[in-house]
Amino acid sequence: MSVGFIGLGTMGEPMALNLARAGTALVVWNRTPGRVEALRAAGAEVAASPADVFARAGTVFLMLADEAAVDAVLGRGTPDFAARVAGRTVVHMGTTSAEYSAGLQDAVRAAGGRYVEAPVSGSRIPAERAELVGMTAGDADAVAAVRPLLAGMCRQTFDCGPVPGALLMKFSVNLFLITLVTGLAEAFHFADRYGLDRRLLRDVLDAGPMASAVSRVKGAKLLARDFTVQAAATNVLENNRLIAEAARKAGLASPLLDLCHALYGEAVEQGYGAEDMVAVLHALEARTDGAPSPVPRPEEQARRP
Repeated sequence: MSVGFIGLGTMGEPMALNLARAGTALVVWNRTPGRVEALRAAGAEVAASPADVFARAGTVFLMLADEAAVDAVLGRGTPDFAARVAGRTVVHMGTTSAEYSAGLQDAVRAAGGRYVEAPVSGSRIPAERAELVGMTAGDADAVAAVRPLLAGMCRQTFDCGPVPGALLMKFSVNLFLITLVTGLAEAFHFADRYGLDRRLLRDVLDAGPMASAVSRVKGAKLLARDFTVQAAATNVLENNRLIAEAARKAGLASPLLDLCHALYGEAVEQGYGAEDMVAVLHALEARTDGAPSPVPRPEEQARRP
């Protein structure tokens, strides 16, 4: 049978394209019809509905925004659910709460299907290059069957044990990512308001021991004030919320994450939710602009007698 892929957003489209270009017999569906054209051109078949995907595919990847979207395409809570998932492997690649994923696994198993949790680390560019890092959880046989397909999207994949181990690992990774990018944005903001050469800051960071693929990509975006989306601020805020809730449930302290949560919330409230996660810079600038800068900015110095 074909492989199904539902959810062709910022991440899902390039991931599905890599599967199609690798020769996978792919059938796809997306809520917004216009997003399927690149897949059609790459040789994928376009389904008329989520039910059509499940009717034609033995393994179905779901790269969807939230729990409500997953439930909707699965028909969960309706008689359609069992008919769709029975005899199928459902691969949940989006980011939801760990509790939701565990409950979904139980429901899929009860309906006669198999379930794999397979979130990924990486944003739009790694997705385009098939350089994502995958994390899997679920029954060993189901995970083993899915791994060759993940190889078409991921540079490397790690087994994280039973569900929800993969999502909890993704939370740990994203906690570091969120605090890292927020700290990088704050460093550029600090340099900017002191009138330093931000290009020089970028070069110093790139040459030093703290440099990484993330710092190089996001540093270039901060330097250029390029907010085109790779990972949207709205999605980062939602990820932050899920991680913070998981921390609260376990009684864990997460002070850095909590501050980032506030800053991303402010950036989204200010209208920057559809921009890349480096748009947290706007929230930092808004906070600063409520108080005097530590030194006059270069353009302010030029205006002084």
